[in-house]
Amino acid sequence: MVYTPGSSAGPPISVLRSFAAPPQNILADRDLFNERLATAASSLLTLVGIDADPLSREQILLSAILEHAWQESRDVNLVDLVQAVQQPPVKQLGVMEVDTIFPAKDRLKLAMSINAVMAAPTFAAWTEGEPLDIQNLLYAPDGRARVAVVTLAHLNDSERHFFMSLLFNEVVAWTSSQTGTSSLRAMLYIDELFGFLPPVAEPPTKKPLLTLLKQARAFGVGLTLSTQNPIDIDYKALSNAGTWFIGRLQTEQDKKRLIDGLNTATSGSADAPQLNDLISRLGKRTFLLHNVHSNAPTLFRTRWALSYLAGPMTRDQIRQLNQETPTHGVQPPMPPKPQNSAPASATTSNAAPFISTDIKQLFVPANTNSPAVSYFPLLLAAADVHYSNQTYNVNEDQRVIRLTELTEGVVSSDWRAGENLSIALEQLTTEPNPAISFQPLPDVSFNAKTSKSWGDLFQRWLRTDGALIRYRYTPLKLMSQPNETEQAFRLRCTQAIREQRDEEKEKLRKKYESKLQTLERRRLSREQTLESREQKAQSTQLDALLSVGSTLFGAFLNKRTPSSSKISTAVRRGTRVNQHRGDVARAREALEQTNAEIAALENELEKELNQLANYATHAETLELKEVAIKPTSRDIAMRFVGIAWVPYQQNNNGHWEKAF
Repeated sequence: MVYTPGSSAGPPISVLRSFAAPPQNILADRDLFNERLATAASSLLTLVGIDADPLSREQILLSAILEHAWQESRDVNLVDLVQAVQQPPVKQLGVMEVDTIFPAKDRLKLAMSINAVMAAPTFAAWTEGEPLDIQNLLYAPDGRARVAVVTLAHLNDSERHFFMSLLFNEVVAWTSSQTGTSSLRAMLYIDELFGFLPPVAEPPTKKPLLTLLKQARAFGVGLTLSTQNPIDIDYKALSNAGTWFIGRLQTEQDKKRLIDGLNTATSGSADAPQLNDLISRLGKRTFLLHNVHSNAPTLFRTRWALSYLAGPMTRDQIRQLNQETPTHGVQPPMPPKPQNSAPASATTSNAAPFISTDIKQLFVPANTNSPAVSYFPLLLAAADVHYSNQTYNVNEDQRVIRLTELTEGVVSSDWRAGENLSIALEQLTTEPNPAISFQPLPDVSFNAKTSKSWGDLFQRWLRTDGALIRYRYTPLKLMSQPNETEQAFRLRCTQAIREQRDEEKEKLRKKYESKLQTLERRRLSREQTLESREQKAQSTQLDALLSVGSTLFGAFLNKRTPSSSKISTAVRRGTRVNQHRGDVARAREALEQTNAEIAALENELEKELNQLANYATHAETLELKEVAIKPTSRDIAMRFVGIAWVPYQQNNNGHWEKAF
């Protein structure tokens, strides 16, 4: 899938979620929280066209507004932000009054600048599409790994920095929420890093990217960064890179920056003149590989490849590509029933319909003040439920809040057809928004008896279809955790399998390592034996030749037959030559046997490693067991049952969508 944030050429990405309160693990880590505040504020200022100086009053004010909301776990939308800039929720910035540092007249200018961006026709594209959710970008709903490509070719520099800072922040939050592992979990690839990680400037993309370079590997997240000009990259980033692929560089500045970075990464052990000479002489498709786990850099050459890539894809090419790519969209919200789908102007009322006081009523807050919003009456029930199962070690409490439609007939509620409400019961109000109109009530009896039947049916649903579902992966005896989705559990099981596989590989290597070391020592010993015997054989052969030669030469000079003792000595030396030749042959045969044993052992190791590598670890193929944990009547405490007035907004196509 190729995403185009800020454009409708491909699936857009909504950035509004990026101003939502960060997860608890970010809130608990002050350093990460401060980075999140700084980059969120500076990215917005960059989009507005204001210099994002960390000490500027604009940066400090926006950070204070976001911090105030996030510390209370409240999300911030841009409408709230504009209002908060005019009327800050904090009275002081540091030890001075807000009005002293940032007068109301100047704050109004900042609010108008943010509002101008929001009012621009192009900004609507930033609020549409899938939310900027790293989990959904990396994995399909069934846990299958995805490749999500985000193209920024259509954006200007400020928009690129705005989106990339939000993206990096989300990656940092997602990464820090994972468990530590030595196995690769995900990969972030950035093509052309220029401008995002400069050596001197502080764009909003720099801090989260440095955080990822320093910490991501511990959580199984890898980064692949590419650039044509290393001089434009911060040296701290270079020193945190574990593997380098260096091609031919044209300028001395780029070479110097790389060599300095290598010296930092290798604690000064790199040979600068040799590296400079190697890099200068690199040919086409030839690269210098530096790996922190290797003692010295290595040269390698890639195969010849033919690429038909003509440059950035056009809008039409992106549309065509996405039409051929299967999507894994988000499930649509539960729509109001057909009788309520008429245009609001024809059936709505500004006054709430009368309902008996026997029926409790609550109002779901709307996230917009659009005149196209209308309240629809739905059934709402809430209960605190205790789930317990000793066999699977489950003992937890949950509050279940569920919405369903009012249906005309004998049974006016079907909780199986409903959906859980993600808003806390305490956030619902007892008074409506006066700017929102009301849809009419269906023809249903509203009295105490009806309300009791709704509650009874809800409790029955909780004890049957509404049972707590947990997933179990039997081979590893893993059980899903509270609030862990099936997708997240599949990914956790897959990661556990990979970690187990990596451990098995390491054990296998250690097992064969001792055998290989024994054989290597044996080979070394036999090589030395062969060399010694070859030298002895050569020496004996030379002695024999000299003995025979001197005997024959003496006989020739003296013109008489050699004595029997000299003949015997020559024969004995000749016999020794044959013996030593046999010793050499046997030593060579023993060495060849050892070499064969080493080769066989290495092949056996390679075969077993391949078997482990081919072991299926795809999340969607795991066979999970569903465990239903049903509560009893004593485990259910009802907290609410009645009518919830839920805001829906009518879009340009006449369809009703959630407005909360």
